[in-house]
Amino acid sequence: MTATRQQFFKPTKVSAATKAAETDSAAKTIVAQEAAARDKKTEKLRAMRIAQEAAQPAPLPTTKKRK
Repeated sequence: MTATRQQFFKPTKVSAATKAAETDSAAKTIVAQEAAARDKKTEKLRAMRIAQEAAQPAPLPTTKKRK
């Protein structure tokens, strides 16, 4: 099998609209992945905070000093 120019180079140029659509799609994918990771981290931290608050004893009521 011989190497030809057609195998290594695209014979036609990619249109600007196609290139923009590919870039837009890649950007939306990255943003969605970051949002999912942020939501997952938020849920984990919320669960840890709730567990920590549940483990702490209730504060004792303070008495007010009378003048």
